[in-house]
Amino acid sequence: MEFLDIPIFDNDIYKMFARLTIDLIFLSLIVSWLYKRRSNKSEFVFTFYMIGIIVFFLCFTLKKFELDLGMALGLFAIFGILRYRTDTIDIKEMTYLFVVIGVSVINSLANSKMSYAEIFGANLTVLLALFIIERRWVHATQKRKVLLWNDLKYLKPQDQHMLMEELKELTGLAITHLEVGDVNYARETAKIKITYEVASQK
Repeated sequence: MEFLDIPIFDNDIYKMFARLTIDLIFLSLIVSWLYKRRSNKSEFVFTFYMIGIIVFFLCFTLKKFELDLGMALGLFAIFGILRYRTDTIDIKEMTYLFVVIGVSVINSLANSKMSYAEIFGANLTVLLALFIIERRWVHATQKRKVLLWNDLKYLKPQDQHMLMEELKELTGLAITHLEVGDVNYARETAKIKITYEVASQK
């Protein structure tokens, strides 16, 4: 049965919701269990979920047109380099964004030649890789925070080593990198993003 040359119902809807369920399960494990729990950040959780869901539906829908591999990889690359102009995304957040997109693409574009066991295996492999790397090499070795600084005299690039020493002495943190963000000359304040090392906690 059709309406305006479009079928009202298609059996592919069962496949879509089955794949979507798998996608949401692994998105939740990656975003809520791994990312949010270990980074203590919630600002990107909404973004990760929505991009993952939209990419899933976009790829599943476009799959009906039998896209070739080049087109699929092109879509993947476009979303993979997505950046937000209002804020700078850290490398770790960009990596999780890439993982979220990749998992959604895998779950949506897998064809009849790929069994559900293989789909679960691919998702589990990504999840285990994230877990092991986070726990063994990344967890609690470096952290970042943003400071509101009210002294503008060391903000020039050539003076930032002096700013780093002053921040180290003031905060007592082992700062390895700093980045000067928004500067408000009227209020004489600046946002400074610092990266510092902490003892590993297992």
